[in-house]
Amino acid sequence: LCSNNNPYASFGATLARDEEQNLWSTPHDVTHTEADDDRVLYNMIVVRNQLDKDSEEWQKLNYDIYTLRQTRKEVRSRWKHILEDLGFQKEADSLLSVTKLSIISDSQNMSKARDILLKLSEETNIFPTSWELSERYLFVVDRLIALDAADEFLRVASTAYPKRPGAHRADQSHGAPR
Repeated sequence: LCSNNNPYASFGATLARDEEQNLWSTPHDVTHTEADDDRVLYNMIVVRNQLDKDSEEWQKLNYDIYTLRQTRKEVRSRWKHILEDLGFQKEADSLLSVTKLSIISDSQNMSKARDILLKLSEETNIFPTSWELSERYLFVVDRLIALDAADEFLRVASTAYPKRPGAHRADQSHGAPR
């Protein structure tokens, strides 16, 4: 077979390119520049790619990009763990999936969703201290409100990720990918 006729010939290169553009570590995420935090990461990648790979600036930016991606994975993993604890084992990934086509189910829920997201930020360690609240999780909280599970999610998050200095999570594997 000629590699030009083989649809899989560039598969590895495509995956590498997708990973580079994929800011949320979700394959083919078309929303990677939709939210403010996505644009920050995207801009970091653009600047890094213009630098010499041997430079100290490139290494620092590369580390910052990696750290931000790992933090996002950790936060998503925490949310997924709580959703699974609430009985949403099969639905957890779809509940966490947010694209530019996602909508708020009920505009009257917006205020409640913001309040719950703020409480999660202030009363739990589900987000790192330096984390700026992400619009993505507003959509997730809205979905939880529609499922009448938002208050229970907040309760479980408060137990699993208490906001106390030096407190350890109940299970240290929460941050590990499942």
